[in-house]
Amino acid sequence: MNLQSVADKLYTSQTKVQELEKVTALYPGLTVDDAYTIQKLCVDRYLENGDALVGWKMGLTSKAKQVSVGVDDPIYGRLLSSMDLPSAEFSTKGLIHPRIEPEIAFIFGRELKGSHVTLRDVWLATEFIVPAAEVIDSRFRNFSFTLVDVIADNASAARFITGDQVYSPGHVSLAEMGVSLRKNGEVVQTGAGAAVLRHPVRSIVELVRMISGIGESIKPGMVVLTGGITEAVSVVRGDWIDIDYTGLGSLALQVR
Repeated sequence: MNLQSVADKLYTSQTKVQELEKVTALYPGLTVDDAYTIQKLCVDRYLENGDALVGWKMGLTSKAKQVSVGVDDPIYGRLLSSMDLPSAEFSTKGLIHPRIEPEIAFIFGRELKGSHVTLRDVWLATEFIVPAAEVIDSRFRNFSFTLVDVIADNASAARFITGDQVYSPGHVSLAEMGVSLRKNGEVVQTGAGAAVLRHPVRSIVELVRMISGIGESIKPGMVVLTGGITEAVSVVRGDWIDIDYTGLGSLALQVR
């Protein structure tokens, strides 16, 4: 099987904003390892065209989401400079099924690598933390996919925004931090940082261990989105999203 051809199909779907049948339906027999290879090959197309790798994202970091797809481990994706929203608004242009979820982002001052990284290593390497939101967008028809599909599709990465104010890593207890997401003034999701692998810092440990297996690391200056604290919320043009993070301020986004 030519994994490059699968990656090319996904790249076309992403860049031309076209829904795609699940790759597992088009190419039965794909494995998780194949999916991560497809993800990288697809991202490489962006890099060849002038984009830049600025960080990583974690997905399936809540136990409920893992159970729903029958896995025991989270997944990862790659963040590109073109995904980084420069302001508190974003356009649905270029997106198929946009959904927003609140996250905590870690920004790193030191490289993190190796299969034996510890929680202490993560904290020592962290420059600061910041409230964040991710816009996910599965390219598959009807937002329906398997584990292999979503990995190949770069873990549904589409856009992300980080707050204006940064905080020291120990500013708040991230596990106990409450989050409230309002859509057009109505509270539609609430959660706590512990939803992310019991503590968002554990998400970083898992990421480093996973990418060390492919010779990758978290480089200084990179951002890592640790995983959705609540369920993702569908949005359309005209929606307003307000997210409050206990002890870390708030984010407001307008969907255009």
